[in-house]
Amino acid sequence: MIVILFLLLFLFFAFGFSIWVSMGLSGILYILITGQTSLNSVAAYLVQGVDSSSLVAIPFFILAGDLMNRTGITKKLADFAIFFVGGLRGGMAYVTILVNFIMAGVSGSAVADATAVSSMLVPTMEEQGYDKPFAAAINASAAVIGPIIPPSIPMIYIGVISGLSIGKLFLGGIGPGLLMAIFLAIYVSFLSKKRNYPVVKVARSFREFWKLFRETIFALLTPVIIILGVVLGVVTLVEVAALAILYILIISFFVYKSLTIKDLFKAMKHTAVSSTSIMIIFAVVGLFQYIVVQEQLGEKLQVFMQTLHFNKLTFLLAINVFYIFMGCIIDAIPVMLIFFPVLMPIAISLGIDPVHFGVITVFNLMVGLLTPPVGALLFVETKIANIPFGTLTKASMPYIIALFVVVFICTYVPQIVMFIPNLLF
Repeated sequence: MIVILFLLLFLFFAFGFSIWVSMGLSGILYILITGQTSLNSVAAYLVQGVDSSSLVAIPFFILAGDLMNRTGITKKLADFAIFFVGGLRGGMAYVTILVNFIMAGVSGSAVADATAVSSMLVPTMEEQGYDKPFAAAINASAAVIGPIIPPSIPMIYIGVISGLSIGKLFLGGIGPGLLMAIFLAIYVSFLSKKRNYPVVKVARSFREFWKLFRETIFALLTPVIIILGVVLGVVTLVEVAALAILYILIISFFVYKSLTIKDLFKAMKHTAVSSTSIMIIFAVVGLFQYIVVQEQLGEKLQVFMQTLHFNKLTFLLAINVFYIFMGCIIDAIPVMLIFFPVLMPIAISLGIDPVHFGVITVFNLMVGLLTPPVGALLFVETKIANIPFGTLTKASMPYIIALFVVVFICTYVPQIVMFIPNLLF
């Protein structure tokens, strides 16, 4: 009977309904068809879906990223990055990677980072002689680092629905995030030399460095505060997020003096809308989780896996292929929230560390933000760069391949994920 639920879900997706509407309608129709429980109970399951204090951190991280963009801090980070890598062939592409890497330590959202950084860097790159598809593709690809480097909103999702340590999940993303940046930079190096992309003239002197350092040091400390808070465990995840907001407000109002009350209210309004769209998905996931438990999907799937005689390595390969396929056809959030709690017990039974499994789940599905036909980052970049979807997809393919290579490396070399969590916890 569980097949009915997923058939209805994909049917609503096919008709173009939003994620939460598709999940909510399919769940309610499933209950009506099967008569498994009363509709009066639906409200209780919806409340259970959002009944976690850790979810409060999500709007704080969204607000942190938005405030950094509105106050010009992102621009300061770009200027700082240019000093170090702008002098390389294709320097602005390296700047894109580095700025996204730093911004990843604040917002935890790929789409938010892509919107903020790309709006500034894509027009700049075009003015300096880079072709639009290249500029848009590297900006979209580098934005995938956002949900991997801590803090990560998708990893909060994973922690909430599975009970795993969000701190360990955060730290598990550092190694893969670094590897992503390295692989993207390697391809940029190859392409920049082949196409003879421009070099930024950088006045390299201690005086220039010190000037840029003074302007950006407070901004650079923002991700440090977040990561140290998680690592040291002196405050909770929500408290870390709130402290980050307080810190950004202080430096924006009193150091950079670039934030107005009007901008603050705009950022809060945007955060409220974005957070609501996330929380309503968690609510309907509560209904889904009830149905999955009632149907004993986890147990049935485990029995099915045993008939296929999967071992640890083949299971991981199958899961990667499954996530790649699902990332191409539907949004990452429902895949993550529906299937991870079902698949995690199977992974544990095969000797796979649940934190490692959680990180590669997020990694796989975040790369899915680049894969057509539903890649959210591709749609964001086509609007910013004003280029056809197909053109951007073609330009992004080498980066997608590079990122999936990193996925497979992190899958089969778990030490890349687990070294820092094991070291610090």
